[in-house]
Amino acid sequence: MELFPAIDIRGAKVVRLTKGDYDVMKVYRDSPIEVANEFLTAGAKNLHVVDLDGARDGSLANFDAIKELCSVKGLFIEVGGGIRNMERIEAYLKLGVGRVILGTAAVKNYSLVTAAVKEFGDAVAVGVDAKDGMVAVSGWEEVTTLPSFEFCEKLCCDGVKTVIYTDISKDGALSGTNLDAYKRLSQIKGLDIVASGGITFEEEIKALCDMGIYGAILGKALYEGRLDLKRALEIAKEKTL
Repeated sequence: MELFPAIDIRGAKVVRLTKGDYDVMKVYRDSPIEVANEFLTAGAKNLHVVDLDGARDGSLANFDAIKELCSVKGLFIEVGGGIRNMERIEAYLKLGVGRVILGTAAVKNYSLVTAAVKEFGDAVAVGVDAKDGMVAVSGWEEVTTLPSFEFCEKLCCDGVKTVIYTDISKDGALSGTNLDAYKRLSQIKGLDIVASGGITFEEEIKALCDMGIYGAILGKALYEGRLDLKRALEIAKEKTL
């Protein structure tokens, strides 16, 4: 299983939200690239980056910070937050981003998903953020009436290879992730699921590996010292062999 340590950026700083609440934010570091290099030193091969300003208002406020992250050699970087048109997708891919993540746009402008997959293939993923089983958008501030599991199935049918699925109620709470959701999602054939939101314990990494989940994002648990990245990478490697 692939592990993606996360860097969430707001105002060019490394931060974490709790349950997607912009008013419950903690700044951990001033320099995203320093954190990325530390992840690389620990053995990471992947990096999950979210532009929280972009997710909320579609701006490019953190484009320069993401550009700097792309200068780090040896990391596959996926980026989400505010990517709502083909031009933004192309701009990030030209920077060296390995995969872009459509979130709000995938719900509000579904034709963008099909067009982007046709143009850029597996370099386009979709982030499905769920609250009480329904898809949430616009930086998690708007909950739709779209059932999250059915939406994942539709995405798979329409050619999307990778879905990053987050249970908002678990995100940043350090109380564990929604393993039942990932067990259900693992049954969707042909779809690579990246588990996101609340992963706090080594046993959860093992459980996700046993389900055959493609990847997992590690966020606040790393910053708060609840998980050690080097150890987590070893577990994922051992369970995958």
